[in-house]
Amino acid sequence: MSGDENHPSVESSHKHSHSALHSGPRKKVTSSNLLVLHGRHFGCTVFTLCDYPALLTAGILRLEELQNSPIEDYPAENTGFMELVESYPGLLDHLSNGKEEDIIHVGELQMGKGVSGARGDDTKTLKSAVLEWLVPRGQALIPPLSRNIKSDRGFNHEVTGALLCPAGLDWSNTETKQSLKSGETAVRGDQWPMFLYAGYIYDPKDPWTGLLRSEILIFGFKHVFTSPSSVDKEPKAMRSGNAYLHGMKSVTKGSLAYIATQVRFSLSSLSVFSRTNTVTDSENFYHSILDLLEDPDESQEVVDLMMWWTRRIFPNSSSSQRSLSKIWEKHAVLRARAATGTT
Repeated sequence: MSGDENHPSVESSHKHSHSALHSGPRKKVTSSNLLVLHGRHFGCTVFTLCDYPALLTAGILRLEELQNSPIEDYPAENTGFMELVESYPGLLDHLSNGKEEDIIHVGELQMGKGVSGARGDDTKTLKSAVLEWLVPRGQALIPPLSRNIKSDRGFNHEVTGALLCPAGLDWSNTETKQSLKSGETAVRGDQWPMFLYAGYIYDPKDPWTGLLRSEILIFGFKHVFTSPSSVDKEPKAMRSGNAYLHGMKSVTKGSLAYIATQVRFSLSSLSVFSRTNTVTDSENFYHSILDLLEDPDESQEVVDLMMWWTRRIFPNSSSSQRSLSKIWEKHAVLRARAATGTT
């Protein structure tokens, strides 16, 4: 065989390489890939800190027990399962007709992979981004904090310590500050920090005042859902943002709890996020916020809060306009009833 046969010409090799770059085989989009992608968004907006195989298994068993009962009888603790199967057509049939290993595969290797992947990406980017939101623009953070090393954050720094200080405690008190820094005072996940409140001010007489309306939460939400560049711009769903890509037009309870959890961790001194970590107690924190937002006794405050968030993040969305109209209508009815009762 000639040398030309053993070694193709540079021209033909170049043509092959050029063709491969422009028309090479595309990666096939499989149902597995789609579930991973779905898991990324579902975790950020609905339910993130949970054992997905366990959630799916418990959900399927509950459905079998209540197969002849109305959906209203489905227990509230399994609402995460119902929201998941309703958000992904065909998933319920696949799980119901599959084997136990199918449930584990979907829960751990597909949904779980997507959820943890998105959470990991957001944790990584927020670690440095949050430093821009600690003091007003143009002011220097003293002492400065590293973007890559978190050991000097948390209660080890004056600013992050003040933001993480549990509402009701006085960060300016030397003994309180030292007790939090040393770990003598352990902070549970359901002891909510000051950064959750607007202006970082807590009103013990009315705990709802400013709750979950702080500037740092707004910045964190925009960073994750509408794109990092939207933090300093007019609120709108950027074409590259998660909200736009997934057709998200309103703020969900799950997304608000998710952002609060992410911001809390970014302010802490721990470097590795773990939902079961007993120091940050992130899982307890996340669920305590979700529990409040889903509490029927707090429904009026929650409706007002979610409306406030949707108008702040998606001011031009039809969802925002419809929700606002419904609230006005409800208030008008209440005022009419009150007037009737007094005349």
